[in-house]
Amino acid sequence: MNRRRTVLSTLLSAGALLAGALTAAPPAAAADAPPAAAFRQQHVQGFWTAERMRGAAPLDVTAVPGAARTPVAGPATRPTTIAPTAPAAASPTTFPQAGGAWTGGGAVVKTSGRVFFTMGDRTASCSGDSITSANGSTVITAGHCVKYQGAWHTNWVFVPAYDNGNAPYGQWSATKTFATDQWAASEDMNTDVGLAVVAPLNGRTLSQAVGAQGILFNGGYNKRMYSFGFPAAAPYDGTKLVYCSGNSGKDFLLTKDHSLSCNMTGGSSGGPWFQDFDEATGLGTQVSVNSFGYAFLPNRMYGPYFGNEAKAAYDKAQTA
Repeated sequence: MNRRRTVLSTLLSAGALLAGALTAAPPAAAADAPPAAAFRQQHVQGFWTAERMRGAAPLDVTAVPGAARTPVAGPATRPTTIAPTAPAAASPTTFPQAGGAWTGGGAVVKTSGRVFFTMGDRTASCSGDSITSANGSTVITAGHCVKYQGAWHTNWVFVPAYDNGNAPYGQWSATKTFATDQWAASEDMNTDVGLAVVAPLNGRTLSQAVGAQGILFNGGYNKRMYSFGFPAAAPYDGTKLVYCSGNSGKDFLLTKDHSLSCNMTGGSSGGPWFQDFDEATGLGTQVSVNSFGYAFLPNRMYGPYFGNEAKAAYDKAQTA
């Protein structure tokens, strides 16, 4: 038997730990009808009470990632940068950091938040971030935080600066959610990127209310990186914005993802990864989201490379 195939089979059978609530390997997409990469959201006003938000399960179980199903554009493609909005003051913190509460303040406290949604009859949570966009109303998260196993999540809301059941800047209901074409079709872990367009609240867009981070596509690998999220599985409880920081690498196993030393757990999926992050302002350039971790490689997080596939999904969302 081919040795490479034996090693790959061993890794696949060992599985991976997703940073946001998966239960089984994704089903194969129908060959004659590829799934749509966008979904018009359904949401019941008043559904997300403080009790429901506190009780939402962090998506977090052992699963096999659909690795390398679709070739992804490498860093040779010309970078595309969208600048951030709205600076704020903050105090510096620690680098590197394997996982701890963010105490630096700044814009990231308001642009980051928890994402809540229903999966069938279950309530669940992820993380997300407000990013600069043409419509001023775009949230970026992980693909599995908008769709999983062929089904789009419903009752989808973004709660920036979430605070233990409280929503200091309100609950922002999605009108439409998006995923990369590759995630929608086959749930390819290389392109685990999702987005949501949220409705205005009290006459303001999301970016007017909380600001928005910049974003970069095809920016390359091996960067000084900061990752944020609201992990809700032990030892975390979802009440605090947590961060990891360090020099990132590249996955050498099953994907082309970024890699970072980080002990965040379930519920952190979809939280932003920044390069060029300024601790003094809390602003950065987003280049990935928390996606998954291998069960046999603890305390390491992986996030998809923002290539042409992520850029195409972002363009659809920001003009919706």
